[in-house]
Amino acid sequence: MKIHKEGYGTIIISFIIVLLINFPLYFYWNFNIWVNLTVLFVTLVLLGIVIRFFREPNLERTNDDNAIVSGADGVVVAIEEVMEERFLNEKRIQISVFMSLHNVHINWFPISGKVIKDDYYSGRYLIARNPKSSFLNEHTTIIIQPEGRKHPILMRQIAGFVARRIVCYATEGLDAKQSTQLGFIKFGSRVDILLPPDMEILVKINDKVRGGITRIAKY
Repeated sequence: MKIHKEGYGTIIISFIIVLLINFPLYFYWNFNIWVNLTVLFVTLVLLGIVIRFFREPNLERTNDDNAIVSGADGVVVAIEEVMEERFLNEKRIQISVFMSLHNVHINWFPISGKVIKDDYYSGRYLIARNPKSSFLNEHTTIIIQPEGRKHPILMRQIAGFVARRIVCYATEGLDAKQSTQLGFIKFGSRVDILLPPDMEILVKINDKVRGGITRIAKY
């Protein structure tokens, strides 16, 4: 396991904060030793949580042209028919995966194909489990046209209540490869994938899924 590149800056800043808090306690301020040790323990635990958040597990990913894989680690919180009016203007089956602070927050391409649209929307920061977060929160929309398939696949990276930064590597014209990194969302978020209504759904509500690994639907 290694640290994801998106975490380098945050981890360095967190480490400096830990030093700035603990250094004066031991060399300038005459507190009780147990107070000093408690502060050290708490700040090191918080630093460990930050480091763990940016972990990048080395796992074998799924490559299957007949399937859609999850775009993120997390729990399936919605499987519903929606009308996608902004880009596709047609009905779709939306599968939403909620990512808690304990999940790996790397996002993955759900299928191989040509990226025909990438769009960023600066919005609000509702709790990511809220259905309205799909279109009201800050989000990035990526549309992928799989080779040999009639309908494109739409995926949204959605910022949550805590998250304030979405990183997206997908750009229009990119040849995307299934289960490679699409981006990263920092500190809690949600991913929606909008599928053609004739696809077979392989997951159900409350299922735990792994990004780039779990098949969520198939042709």
